[in-house]
Amino acid sequence: MVQIRLLGPQIGVEVSDIDVKTMSEADWNKIYQAWLDHNVMCVRDQDLTIPDFIRYSERFGPVTPHPSKSTRHPEHPKITMLGINKFDAQGKIREEIYRRGAEGWHTDGAYNQAPFKATQLYALAVPSRGGNTMFANGYAAYDALPQRLKERLDGVIGAFSYGGRRGGSKLLNKEDQDWTPVYHPIFRVHPETGRKALYFDPGKIVDFVGIERAEGDELIAELKERMIAPDAEYHHVWRKGDIVIWDNRCSYHRAAGDYPPEEDRIHWRVSINDYGVEALDEAAE
Repeated sequence: MVQIRLLGPQIGVEVSDIDVKTMSEADWNKIYQAWLDHNVMCVRDQDLTIPDFIRYSERFGPVTPHPSKSTRHPEHPKITMLGINKFDAQGKIREEIYRRGAEGWHTDGAYNQAPFKATQLYALAVPSRGGNTMFANGYAAYDALPQRLKERLDGVIGAFSYGGRRGGSKLLNKEDQDWTPVYHPIFRVHPETGRKALYFDPGKIVDFVGIERAEGDELIAELKERMIAPDAEYHHVWRKGDIVIWDNRCSYHRAAGDYPPEEDRIHWRVSINDYGVEALDEAAE
């Protein structure tokens, strides 16, 4: 029988004694609700092929290739390969691969007109130490904001792009470096739970609409300090066979970026959209 237990005081749930390839519809509904309730879900001890992983991921929503073309699986472009080719031809470590995701707290897909609903990773190789992924609750971040900030940012729209204010990224091909900003509310109501979260990514935000740059800088600095609320974190220690999915609509994450570089830390990754967002993206083009 499927087992579900909490991982952190305000975020994270672990699922065990289940095979995602053969689970019943009732078990699927149970774990999907547990994920909605707790933002991040780890399913332990899975043995998956790439088609298995894509098939399971597509139960959450359509899987979309990541903008970083160079890290896509050569035969399965919906899959991003994390931790592969982290040394260059001279044997020097490529920081953009080794420390990918460790640059700071963020949410995936804020640079899209229709942001990613979720991101999901499947662990193929785990280092002997380090390499954790840290998660934090966006609902808790909103709830903990002082009233003056809630009032100041109520209805405010943020402009986001892939490289934020710094511009391009080593992970993007040359032809993909220019990124037109897209616009999202800073306080986002979750379409499935109805709860309000702080939707913020300090590395992707460019400006706030209708707010001067000087005040915007102050707001970014303060939100960066306040986006991780007390007792609202969960740090995941990976095991081989873990599937971890997080809800980008109401959570933040970052990689620790601290494992021994000579060891492997390899994951398959997918980016998952909401159903129907393809039409939104087409309308925005």
